[in-house]
Amino acid sequence: MRRTADYLVFKIVRFFHLFKNSILFIMYFEEEKIYHIYNQGNNRCEIFFKRDNYLFFLKKMKFHFAPFADILAWCLMPNHFHLMVFIKPDSATRGFSDTMTQSHRITSPKNTLNNSIAIMLRSYTRAINKQEKRSGSLFKSHTKAICVNCHKGLAPSYLYKDGITYSKSLNPDLQYPNIVFNYIHQNPVKANLASNVMDWEFSSAKDYGGLREGELVNKELAKALGLTLEN
Repeated sequence: MRRTADYLVFKIVRFFHLFKNSILFIMYFEEEKIYHIYNQGNNRCEIFFKRDNYLFFLKKMKFHFAPFADILAWCLMPNHFHLMVFIKPDSATRGFSDTMTQSHRITSPKNTLNNSIAIMLRSYTRAINKQEKRSGSLFKSHTKAICVNCHKGLAPSYLYKDGITYSKSLNPDLQYPNIVFNYIHQNPVKANLASNVMDWEFSSAKDYGGLREGELVNKELAKALGLTLEN
C-alpha cells in the first residue's frame, strides 16, 4: 500500500512539472521562495561518466549557487540532475530561465542566478567535451525552475491556505515542498539504481540520514521549512 502511495506521489509531481513547463517559458526567481531546478542530458545522453565528474559538478554547484540561494536538496543521476533551493533575500533573479544552458550567450551584465547557472553548465560541458573527446551541447536547451511554494498556478490537487501549500491527495497533512523534497531523493530508487535512498552516493539523502556531514545543504533551514526525509 505504501509503495502504491509513493508511486502516485511520484506521478503527481511529474505531471505537475510537465503541466507547468508546457505553459511557462519565462521564469522569475522570487526572494524567499523554494524552487525545484532540473535539467537532463541532450537527447537523454549521459552527463556524468565517472565518479570524478559527479564531484566536479558538486563543487561547481556550491560555488555558483552560494551567492544567491541555499541548497535544500540535490540529486545527480547519470543523465540528469535535480536541485531544491531557497532563494536568499536581496538576491532574486530577474532574468529568463530559458537561456540557462551552455549554448547561449549571457546578455545581461548583472550577476544573477540565471547567469550563474548558465556559466556553471557551460564550463562543465567544456570539461566533459574535453574528457570524452566530444563536441556540442551536453544539456537540454532549457533548464527548468519550478516554484514549489508559490500559490499561483498550482494544480487543482493542491490547496493554498494561510500561506501554506497543502496536498489534497493521498496525505492532506503533507505539504507540496516536502513531496518534491522526497521526490528528488527517490529518483535513484525509481530508476533502479539503488534499493534505498541512502544507498545512492550522489544525493543529499546521506546528509539528512546522518551518514555524511556534507556542507552543500542547509539542513537547519530545511528543518525550519518543514522538510523531512522519508526513507
